[in-house]
Amino acid sequence: MTNPIAFLDVTVEPTANLPIYMTPGAAGFDFYSHNTHPIELYPGNSCMVPTGIRVAVPEGFELQIRSRSGLCAKHGVFVLNGVGTVDSDYRGEITILLANFSRMTFIIEPGIRVAQGVINKVERVILRQVEVLPESERGAAGWGSTGS
Repeated sequence: MTNPIAFLDVTVEPTANLPIYMTPGAAGFDFYSHNTHPIELYPGNSCMVPTGIRVAVPEGFELQIRSRSGLCAKHGVFVLNGVGTVDSDYRGEITILLANFSRMTFIIEPGIRVAQGVINKVERVILRQVEVLPESERGAAGWGSTGS
């Protein structure tokens, strides 16, 4: 297990579960749903899942919200926006935008693990408008241009 580099201040609703790292080598900590009754997530639909958690991400960091591989592989349920970002100045409840890509309705039972959070350092840049970008070997070649 690596040593933590920062604290993540967290408030937890009285009936919510604190996010936890499931193993010593886990990169992300799991978020639990904080719904009072089961939520039916129909095929092709999405929904916002409450967690009952608020955080104070340290300045210079972000909290990324990612899919849990088990939900994806077993149920076709994933975080809809790919990776969600919680900024260091946001103090509202963390809600998870889940989507169901399967052909079966998925029931989000109260207290199940619905996503994982990963803390990352953020580097800020100064956006500088220029007339022309410097050349590169790849140029403007886009989707699939480097192979399959």
